[in-house]
Amino acid sequence: MEEENKKIDKTKIRFNIMAIILIAIFCFAISPVTLQNDTFYTIKIGEHIVQNGIDMKDPFSFHDLDYTYPHWAYDVGIYLIYSIGGQVGIYISTIVLAITLGIIIYATNVKLTKNNLTSFLITIGAIYLLKDFIAARAQLVTFILFVLTIYFIEQFLSTKKKRYAIGLVIIPIIIANVHVAVFPFYFVLYLPYIGEYMIYLLSHSSISINKIKIKRLHKEITKKDSQEETEKISNKISKLEERNKELLKRREKYSKNAYKVKITKNDNIKFLIIIMIICLFTGLLTPLGDTPYTYLIKTMQGNTTQNISEHLPLTLVNNLNFMSVLVLFIAILMFTDTKIRLCDLFMLGGLIFLTFYSRRQESIFIIICAFILNRLVCSMFNKYDPQGCKKVEKKMTKITGMITTICLVLIISIVEYKPKIKDNFINESSYPVEAADYILNNLDVNNIRLYNEYNYGSYLLFRGIPVFIDSRADLYSPEFNEGVNIFTDFLNISGVNNDKIEETLDKYGITHLIMYKDAKLRTFIKQNTEKYTLLYEDDYFCIYERK
Repeated sequence: MEEENKKIDKTKIRFNIMAIILIAIFCFAISPVTLQNDTFYTIKIGEHIVQNGIDMKDPFSFHDLDYTYPHWAYDVGIYLIYSIGGQVGIYISTIVLAITLGIIIYATNVKLTKNNLTSFLITIGAIYLLKDFIAARAQLVTFILFVLTIYFIEQFLSTKKKRYAIGLVIIPIIIANVHVAVFPFYFVLYLPYIGEYMIYLLSHSSISINKIKIKRLHKEITKKDSQEETEKISNKISKLEERNKELLKRREKYSKNAYKVKITKNDNIKFLIIIMIICLFTGLLTPLGDTPYTYLIKTMQGNTTQNISEHLPLTLVNNLNFMSVLVLFIAILMFTDTKIRLCDLFMLGGLIFLTFYSRRQESIFIIICAFILNRLVCSMFNKYDPQGCKKVEKKMTKITGMITTICLVLIISIVEYKPKIKDNFINESSYPVEAADYILNNLDVNNIRLYNEYNYGSYLLFRGIPVFIDSRADLYSPEFNEGVNIFTDFLNISGVNNDKIEETLDKYGITHLIMYKDAKLRTFIKQNTEKYTLLYEDDYFCIYERK
């Protein structure tokens, strides 16, 4: 028996080493080389904070606006990395965070299901689906923190150890300083567990009520002197106790033979609720004031989320990956005798709703639901082939199995990495590299007012050019700066949506304009050539001066 256990341990150790190495390779392969537009302003904001502190003012546009610095700690971290390693340093940091995310997803899956094989396969699948969300942005850190949140919650509920409670308190403090926009979402992760506990209490409410009645009747007995009255009360108590026994038998029978949904009682939920209440106050442990509590609300009230692609509702027909995952969940639940925990069902349903509401939440759906899917798959295997996964693990840890597995993952990784070989850190078709050189060499950036478009404003401010707008959409809305409608005015100018283009440009004192060569606004300018002079043009961008 001991020898068999040793063999199993060696098999798991070999499998874990192989899995972690292959996950790291795959995460490296899907990490993007090209920097995203948000990364540019992240570097400059970090630099500004290091030099001037958090002054709650925006120094990069020419509008003199207030700014909340919603991910100031991440900005500082990225700036420090950039100051040491430049663009290569940022690329390496993205790879390191991606690998960390992959390994933590795998380790959490293994811990929650005790199944190395399904954990490995589902982790590779999750990382593949996340590849469009891997970037040098604060969200990459919060992905890791959300995985750890699920791990700490699950471990606390099963063990009630203090170290997991401490971890749950530390995480929202980090989120409030690294990525304040998702601070409220941290508490959403608690709700399915609390919801299951409340449903359990409601389903057992009749038993609890009967227990209260029994206690009250016992007190009444002590006050009665008459034997007849005492016997009547005793009969009532006996009936209530019998009733409770019947109800408990029904509940136990249902729990054992639940059709699809399992409801379990975990008294540690009471302490989890206390932890959540404590965490509500962690948003105060930041130099941003009440921003963790107000930022998301203000963002949702404005029109920025309705005009930025990642915030728009998800269209199922245009997202084959999401559709495939939903079909997989439905197939397992409908066509197999696999049961799902009620808290997992609540989590799954809530995240599906949020994803349809905003496609940005697809990343959270993938990360959190990977654990739910793994639990369902493991339950299915345990039902139909209990030894199947162990047999496959043994084969995969033999020489031929390891070679085959490594080759398959390497082939997939090469396919993912190959298109990135020739990528530059800055995509010159998306960002005005040469046009920025022209502006810095030929124009007085401190005295001009340059109109620019949303997608590359961050690159311009990265180069030290004051901008009209950039991808910090909240900064340019009235929810964050009273009376400011810069984002709306940008939409009207860029889309040529009204006949007041000139009036709007005058409103901001615009002296120069930079735009993509195929921008709608350029068509308007060509129709009013007497008011504009073309100063610069390359393959992708053009610059005009207003006469």
